[in-house]
Amino acid sequence: MTLTAVIAEDEPILRAQLKAKLAKLWPDLQIVADVGDGEAALEAIAEHQPSLAFLDIQMPEMTGIEVARSLASNKELKCHVVFVTAFDQYAVDAFNTGAIDYVLKPYSDERLEAAVVRLKERLAAVPAQPQNLDALMQQLAAKLNPAAEKLKWIKANIGSNLRLIPIDDVLFFQADEKYTLVATKEFDALIKTPIKDILEGIDGERFWQIHRSTIVQASAIESVSRDFRGQATVKVRGRKENLTVSRPFSHLFKQM
Repeated sequence: MTLTAVIAEDEPILRAQLKAKLAKLWPDLQIVADVGDGEAALEAIAEHQPSLAFLDIQMPEMTGIEVARSLASNKELKCHVVFVTAFDQYAVDAFNTGAIDYVLKPYSDERLEAAVVRLKERLAAVPAQPQNLDALMQQLAAKLNPAAEKLKWIKANIGSNLRLIPIDDVLFFQADEKYTLVATKEFDALIKTPIKDILEGIDGERFWQIHRSTIVQASAIESVSRDFRGQATVKVRGRKENLTVSRPFSHLFKQM
């Protein structure tokens, strides 16, 4: 069976370097796509169904960890995740503890060759050693940010007043270039917190990311509809908006 891979790295030079070195050290591995951000990584993985995905930790649109979380929720994608990181030894210890495969920057031949040997051994194991991405992401998040707590309130300035919005009251978050809209049944508020920071502080089982700029409370979803192209949109109870579901997150509604 031919092994295939997708590379996601936002630095073009480093992306080209990783691709070239993998071609040299692992000629049997076919690189089917190389992209520069997390959302493009999800799209490439959905299209090509690769054996491996090399995901840079820090990327625009979606981080490598956010991509891995999305993969974990999609049972149809059996892709083995390899994190690409320049993190220090403490983070690498977290990867080892969670049995997460990784490639360290800068890409020296020695470092990459060690990673390739480790990956070949894992993929050749009988039975194959599966990644439980849900558990691994929890372990990694706990190691890298042990003080992190789930959000209970959203602080927002409404007029001249600071308002504390209970997270349970939020129906969806939607970001533009500068602000993030916090939508409730009764009112809207604007905050400057980026979507990726909100994702790190909320319960991923209660709040679903359906687009790179949109997070919706799952229990507030009233209906899901599709147009003639198969494009899905979500209607939230008590709101007039139709929220677009982008392709990387369409698997969340496949059975609906």
